[in-house]
Amino acid sequence: MSTILFGSISTLADTSELQRRAFNDAFQAYGLDWEWSRDDYTSMLSSNGGAQRIEQFAATKGVDVDAAAVHAKKSEIFQELLGSSSISPRPGVVDVVEEAKRGGHEVGFVTTTSQGNIDALLAALKPHISAEMFDLIVNRDSVSSPKPNPEVYEYALKTLGADAGDVVAIEDNVGGVSAATAAGITCIAFPNENTAGGDFSAADETVDSLDATKILGLTAPDSRS
Repeated sequence: MSTILFGSISTLADTSELQRRAFNDAFQAYGLDWEWSRDDYTSMLSSNGGAQRIEQFAATKGVDVDAAAVHAKKSEIFQELLGSSSISPRPGVVDVVEEAKRGGHEVGFVTTTSQGNIDALLAALKPHISAEMFDLIVNRDSVSSPKPNPEVYEYALKTLGADAGDVVAIEDNVGGVSAATAAGITCIAFPNENTAGGDFSAADETVDSLDATKILGLTAPDSRS
């Protein structure tokens, strides 16, 4: 059985600017005189992990902060923003999910974000996308190492009983692409508005919209011959 794995929140809906706003609001809530511009934020997206970004940024400022607490506040704000904002699935996402399900393929959502963020996103995307559409949803508690470590994809393969050669991953950031390819999975890069300038040369293809027929075709046994 072929499998399609969506690799992060912004492969389903482009939430990158909401994320940046949530970071800045969290900084303000903690009395930090920080304001991440879009250029600032874009430069940080080559690595995964919001708390790590906060910690690294604090180090450059010579400031000691509780990065985990600030990041938890950011997640709280982000979830509130998802609930109050009008977001929609990215181009082709619904077609890919629906076509995969019609064809008897498995569909997974393989992230290393919190379950709270996942729940808020899927609630905001109803009725277009819902948790029931996924055969597997992975969050950061499922694994010990975040992307770009391939553990999250190895966990998904094991849980679904899937062979890497029958799987296509869709990722929006460089770290996610690295994780998927390290697990031996064909990866389609689907950059969001703030990761579009990244180096996606490790991906099998980079697209700005998803084509269901093409993506499902990549899981065919002879597609790599």
